[in-house]
Amino acid sequence: MTLSKILLRAILLLAGFGAMLASPARAQSDEPGCRPEMASLRLPIQRAALAKDEVRLTFVGHATFIIETPGGIRAATDYNDYVRPPGTPDIATMNKAHSTHYSTHPDPAIKQLLRGWDPSGAGPAKHDITLGDMRVRNVPTNIRSYSGSTDFDGNSMFVFEIGDLCIAHLGHLHHPLEPGHLRALGRVDIVLFPVDGSYTLDQEGMLEVLKSLQAKLMIPMHFFGGGTLNRFLGRSQDLWPVERRDTAELVVSKATLPAKPTIIVLPGH
Repeated sequence: MTLSKILLRAILLLAGFGAMLASPARAQSDEPGCRPEMASLRLPIQRAALAKDEVRLTFVGHATFIIETPGGIRAATDYNDYVRPPGTPDIATMNKAHSTHYSTHPDPAIKQLLRGWDPSGAGPAKHDITLGDMRVRNVPTNIRSYSGSTDFDGNSMFVFEIGDLCIAHLGHLHHPLEPGHLRALGRVDIVLFPVDGSYTLDQEGMLEVLKSLQAKLMIPMHFFGGGTLNRFLGRSQDLWPVERRDTAELVVSKATLPAKPTIIVLPGH
């Protein structure tokens, strides 16, 4: 073999060896998710774990909140087909008033689906369930029908008990609370209440409801826009302090409740 052929063969071998070294790197970089920086982008967001006496409240919108326990149980209030919480809750409560308060196609993976009315019309709904470290029970209320008549026991207020905390979601409340309602609710630490003043109880009536409950933490919902909310806050400004938060999420415990009843506004509508 001549020297020129030997040199040519050596060059070809070296080129092939270089291609073998280069090609795995190209193949690796072309595969989605194999690079560390790409893989890290797909990791789920890790939320801070709750202490045993804490509860996380997240305002999803309208009348829907996510209530989370230290044990990982998640409940969604007024679960509906328009304002859906992310993921599947373990417990979902619903109210009859409008389609933005109940679902005709609830996620079948929900473990406990609690309707605030009896679909059979036999009387008030009756719920008292415990799932993990959350207990949920209801207190029936009446609502106005579209014709203007009264739909007796057509709705419910739901009470969520987690550890030492009692959270009441008033749903689509249409009337003042009577002594029997207050006894059935029991002690309320946190109340989630509608302030629109027209579709639900008028704003002056809602102020009286809040006075009777004496919850340390009051979170408004169902206000559609800032104008309605601000009208309510204007009426309540001489009664309780108001705190506006920048995020829709709030972590609370019995120990961190305000010393005096306080309204906390979470961003949403």
